[in-house]
Amino acid sequence: MSKLNELELLFNQGRISRRQFFERAALLSVAAGASPMLFPTAAGATTPKRGGTFKLGLADASTTDTTDPAFAPNEFSQVLLYSYCNCLTEVTPDGQLIGELAESWEAKPGAREWLFNLRKGVEFHNGKSLDATDVVASIRHHMGEQSKSAIKNLMESIEDIRIVDPHTVAITLVQGNADFPWFFLDRNAAIMPAAADGTLDWQAKIGTGPYILESFEPGVSAKLTRNPNYWKQGRGHFDAVELIAINDSAARTTALRTGEVHAINRVDLNTIDLLARVSGITIHETPSTTHYTMPMHVNVAPFDNVDVRLALKNAIDREELLEKILRGHGRVGNDHPVAPTNPYFDSSIEQRVYDPDKAKFHLKKAGYDTLDVTISVSDAAFSGAVDACVLYSEQAAKAGINLTVDRVPADAYWDDIWMKKPWCVSYWSGRPTEDWVFSLTYDGSAPWNETYWKNERFDMLLREARSEIDPSKRREMYGEMQRLLRDDGGAIIPLFTNLIIATSDQVVNGGKIANNQPFDGGRITERWWFA
Repeated sequence: MSKLNELELLFNQGRISRRQFFERAALLSVAAGASPMLFPTAAGATTPKRGGTFKLGLADASTTDTTDPAFAPNEFSQVLLYSYCNCLTEVTPDGQLIGELAESWEAKPGAREWLFNLRKGVEFHNGKSLDATDVVASIRHHMGEQSKSAIKNLMESIEDIRIVDPHTVAITLVQGNADFPWFFLDRNAAIMPAAADGTLDWQAKIGTGPYILESFEPGVSAKLTRNPNYWKQGRGHFDAVELIAINDSAARTTALRTGEVHAINRVDLNTIDLLARVSGITIHETPSTTHYTMPMHVNVAPFDNVDVRLALKNAIDREELLEKILRGHGRVGNDHPVAPTNPYFDSSIEQRVYDPDKAKFHLKKAGYDTLDVTISVSDAAFSGAVDACVLYSEQAAKAGINLTVDRVPADAYWDDIWMKKPWCVSYWSGRPTEDWVFSLTYDGSAPWNETYWKNERFDMLLREARSEIDPSKRREMYGEMQRLLRDDGGAIIPLFTNLIIATSDQVVNGGKIANNQPFDGGRITERWWFA
């Protein structure tokens, strides 16, 4: 990473001011080379206004999308759920955890017993008042033997949940977990009304959020109107919101340039510099925990052999992918999902580099002179995913690995390919705590364990670290878990990407943009307005 890139990263993380950026850049004589996307226009330059129909062009949409919060696997689902629902907790653009539908919470010593105090006076879109029965139903929706929820393993940490009074919920965990309130900020943990039988009535498509869902056609669009009784002051400014599925990168860019939409995600990095020069369009870029993965099913040959996995991990040139696929808009990964912005990132772990000779060594150790493997991929995983695999196949060839790139259709990629084909491409937006990202994807019992990797030592450390209150001991545990994933896990994690969206200058926000999820933490429809 160049000195200028380091300065840009520090500025985007809020660790240096704009003045400090230019002072240090001047000493390096590089200020003129700063990215035109580093200082986007007018955050906080206007007073919020109400009105207008906000249209978003979204990649990562599918005809199999659903409003069931147990699933919601993609960015389209994320923006949709955050638009018409709320969660118990919320992350601010500065990365702080605050209450949303939970006004406050407290834990007894040991962090095993928790009380969540709900806000009073909050109404669902049908006029029903929010109470503890809705919260309990929303949480129980992810629990039980029949549940296939993405956050089932997180909620299985709950031993008991009970209603204390209409606005208080008591939760007892199997073991203490100091990070427990963080679980409730995710889109999958959206709060919806309870049905008469106590189950979750997610089919009603009703929430407490800033907008009311009027229509939803999976893989096509969703239309919402402003909630006139929204409980949050100064949020939810648009009269209406329209989410439009546009999976093709060129079509999304054209839609933004012609004014068909006001914002797009997954900006094409091949043309981003040209787009940044277009009058009336602003690029917003922040470092993030979002990372790209190439998950291998470790229960299927040849990926069940750790030396095959290590050969494939050493046969990929991460720096070349960063340069040619991300155009420098990110950083290289080290085959574990913890980002430098996470609290327990272990910087002492040696960065894996491209080493065809080491890859050959591991192939030989696994009993192969050459290896024939196939990876299934679509740009539904991320923009440039196909090109990344083609480039990887060229790199791997130098290690005697014949990598066939199976290009598959984008539609239904997440249902027909991901977690079904033995090797494919995926992405994760990351999570703010190590426990969460490990539990979601690498716990041996996790529903979204995309590699089917099970490691007893890892799972034991995961359980022990949750209830450990000594930061130094937690750091040691999480460091070992990062090493286990790097050296034994089934995922190649070559890249962490910056979050990049492009918007019309017609829409603005009130300050710093959150980097925990795309589109301002997924809450762009709530936090932004027309200038």
